[in-house]
Amino acid sequence: MSEERGAARVVVADDQTVVREGIVMLLGLLPGIEVVGSAGDGEQAVRLVAELAPDVVLMDLRMPRCDGVEATRRIRAAHPGTQVVVLTTYADDDSLFPALQAGARGYLTKDAGGEEILRAVEAVMTGDAGLAPQVQRRLLDRLAQPVRAPSYPDPRAEPPDGLTAREAEVLTHIADGLTNTEIARALHVSTATVKTHINNLFAKAGLRDRAQAVRYAYRHGLGRPPGE
Repeated sequence: MSEERGAARVVVADDQTVVREGIVMLLGLLPGIEVVGSAGDGEQAVRLVAELAPDVVLMDLRMPRCDGVEATRRIRAAHPGTQVVVLTTYADDDSLFPALQAGARGYLTKDAGGEEILRAVEAVMTGDAGLAPQVQRRLLDRLAQPVRAPSYPDPRAEPPDGLTAREAEVLTHIADGLTNTEIARALHVSTATVKTHINNLFAKAGLRDRAQAVRYAYRHGLGRPPGE
């Protein structure tokens, strides 16, 4: 990190206190990084970004109230000057691609060392991507796959798990990466109505967060898998 640029101002978001405090401690030992705040869930991360305007958020994906994908989408939409680097246990397609579609510029797994985190922070601050080697391989593997026509549900088919046709439609939009506001606009309903549909379909399908909803949607042929 150049002295001219100054230290990167970073917010850490992770719902596990021990993990979050460990990351903050590690970052405190790295030159060129200043931890300005930490959040225990996505909602708090969004609030801290609005208050502190950090350069980078290190974002976990599996968090209560607002998961990392939704928090990333909201941060990038409202605060384009703040970059997001995902720091998660998971490097599978169902975690990786929704996060990148939401606007994350970096993606690391939690076995990353301090130097790798520092390189990713520096990369995203200069407009580059900060991706772990295994994540780069996943992207290359996906690009190498033959392109297939998107698989959307047959409107005549019965939605799974007792979902209504509208709930299935909302789920399809979630899988395609739309925010609640964008879904409301597409369906010409209020965001409150969209939230009600989401709560209902999550309860029926036994889903905990949007990442699980994306996996569920792809498994049942709802939505368009990333890269296809």
